[in-house]
Amino acid sequence: MSNSKLIVATYPIAILRGDYPDPSIVRVGQDFYMTHSSFMYAPGLLIWHSRNLTDWVPLCYALQTYVGDVWAPDLVYVNGLFYIYFPANGTNYVIYAEKAEGPWSDPIDLTVDGIDPGHLLALDGQRYLYVNYGRAVSLALDGLSAAGELQTVYEGWPIPQEWVVDGMALESPKLLVRGDYYYLICAQGGTAGPATSHMAVAARSKNPLGPWENSPYNPLVHTWSKEERWWSKGHGTLIDTPDGQWYFVYHAYEKEYYTLGRQTLLDPIEWTEDGWPIVSQDPDGEMKPVQGNSPELSDDFQGDALSWQWRFYKELDPERYEVGGGVLKLKAKGDSPADSGPLVVIPPDRAYEAEVEIKVGPEAEAGLVLFYNDRCYAGISFTEHNIHRLRRGIKGFSIKGLGSRLHLKLRNDHHTVTMFTSTDGIGWTRFPSTMEVSGYNHNTFGEFIGLRLGIYAAGNGEAEFSRFRYRRIEE
Repeated sequence: MSNSKLIVATYPIAILRGDYPDPSIVRVGQDFYMTHSSFMYAPGLLIWHSRNLTDWVPLCYALQTYVGDVWAPDLVYVNGLFYIYFPANGTNYVIYAEKAEGPWSDPIDLTVDGIDPGHLLALDGQRYLYVNYGRAVSLALDGLSAAGELQTVYEGWPIPQEWVVDGMALESPKLLVRGDYYYLICAQGGTAGPATSHMAVAARSKNPLGPWENSPYNPLVHTWSKEERWWSKGHGTLIDTPDGQWYFVYHAYEKEYYTLGRQTLLDPIEWTEDGWPIVSQDPDGEMKPVQGNSPELSDDFQGDALSWQWRFYKELDPERYEVGGGVLKLKAKGDSPADSGPLVVIPPDRAYEAEVEIKVGPEAEAGLVLFYNDRCYAGISFTEHNIHRLRRGIKGFSIKGLGSRLHLKLRNDHHTVTMFTSTDGIGWTRFPSTMEVSGYNHNTFGEFIGLRLGIYAAGNGEAEFSRFRYRRIEE
């Protein structure tokens, strides 16, 4: 191939470890803001803030209602307002705010089909929304409604037939203006499947609606071999810094750790003499595999609201919980993690431990779980009378209970899961069954998500949780 000199496997910077896919990033002055897909978890659209692109602090959840399965959003700043365009329920919505930390508006239905919206403010002030399959629609000047019909404006970059991908999957349009050109960055190749599936490609035009010229250096990022550290690289946004440096923020799976979901990565960008973005090549052939910070996940439940790390599965009911004084009281619901609306956090590490103290009511069941979806989860739970193992979404092996108050510990050591119980949080007894969970991922169960760590309460009454602890296991 003519661009073979660019096929060098580099190690990007992992700026957010764990299940943070479909990153959308915007710069306002010295400040960078970023958000990701929420999927079926609420509150949604967590906004992050950074001054250096590697150290990120959570600001707020922009979406305070459960509207369904929220996929790839686009966070933009236009005429003094922040906007997030996002798809859910077969349509696209927009929310807006004067400040990134909110308050954010309620969702407005644009009644526009498609996924992965990308916003463009053209040089003449006209606004457009692009979605998958290379389609675009004009927006009203306030960006809050469609002003036309979807039309196909881009056919994508022709993927060589011999490449091992998961299909064409033209999606994730992200746009910017630079010089005389509009640049369009799209994802192709399919999000998961084989390690070499995904990619990002670049095109440009002097008109917002094309015709588009594909970059001769495509793809911008791609996994060339399953021997690389990062698999299925793609779906990203070009971003510049105040001093004129350029970067590409995108996602990928880590080799052999599909369970962690798609993680947010960063590569430096150079612009060629003929005006195309390419990934910079380090003189030594690779970048140092450094990573950004991972915010603390442990929680003492001292505040009067849930901390930023917690999200509910398929619901957001403030009447279900009460938090404060060191205790989270969670009303029981359903019969298992599948229908109980578990409360989860996103683990960033390949090996970690978590523990929590739980008190259950006489008709309640509670537990500590690794939760993929309502069909697939694993962990340990108990009632006043029994302690249960949960595996592949089924309550199985059980032992005699130890009463209504227990400390539970779960250790996920590179997919090998062991569980422990304690009556005082000091002396621990290992549960007599160990599990392996590497298959709890999208390529097995679909839905494009990661294996999250959670707590739940099922049955009747309520359960009380205290002293949740998360600890990375050193490798």
